Amino acid sequence: MSEQIEEPEQVPPWRPENGPRPRVWCWPAGDRPALYVYDGGKWKYAPVMARLDHADGRTEYQVTLQTSRDRGTVHRAYWWPQPGLRHAHGSTCEPTDREPIPTTAAS
Repeated sequence: MSEQIEEPEQVPPWRPENGPRPRVWCWPAGDRPALYVYDGGKWKYAPVMARLDHADGRTEYQVTLQTSRDRGTVHRAYWWPQPGLRHAHGSTCEPTDREPIPTTAAS
């Protein structure tokens, strides 16, 4: 009996009505962690560009994903955890974080 896995839910872009901006964590380009993303019926390797910690406690991972040879590479964001995502490997260094940029009123 095989396990039925659905493609993971993508995260919509952040908007002010979603609450405070998430805190962003980044790794150096040569030492990024990675996930496997279930896409198009296959597990695909996806390096992590950033992790975003949202004020409501949810975690978002932004990854680079090779969708097909014809379509090339895309950037996608996914909520963690969910069955269509798996840990591929970690990083040997700690990520750096950036404080959310405060929104300012337009004048």
